[in-house]
Amino acid sequence: MATVIFYEKPECANNKRQKRLLIEAGHTVIAKNLLAETWQAEQLRLFFADLPVREWFNYSAPAIKYGEIEPDIFNAQQALAVMLVDPLLIRRPLMQVGEERKAGFDQEQVHAWLGLTAINTKQDLESCPRSASSSVCSHD
Repeated sequence: MATVIFYEKPECANNKRQKRLLIEAGHTVIAKNLLAETWQAEQLRLFFADLPVREWFNYSAPAIKYGEIEPDIFNAQQALAVMLVDPLLIRRPLMQVGEERKAGFDQEQVHAWLGLTAINTKQDLESCPRSASSSVCSHD
């Protein structure tokens, strides 16, 4: 089993569910506050690997929901710059096992990477569950 450094937004319901899935699978989770971390662009970039820049973003972030930020217009350097200013824009969770890093919690990908006891791909563990009932997740 793996030791997962798990960068989350405290009190995020989906981050809690994601951690629970990892723990139930026997992994050790070391939770860290993504918003309190002092990120450097080079360090943050490692979590996104070969993902397209638009997939680096948390689409539940108020700046995106209100149309202040349009993820499709950024190149990698610009995306990292805005994320360093507003960490709510960073797709969550960020996970690290050893030197390998990932962003987001696609259950099938996490299962292939680390192993999960149960996966339910019909359950969206990335979008803010509060977004369905309001245009902006007040907790993001």
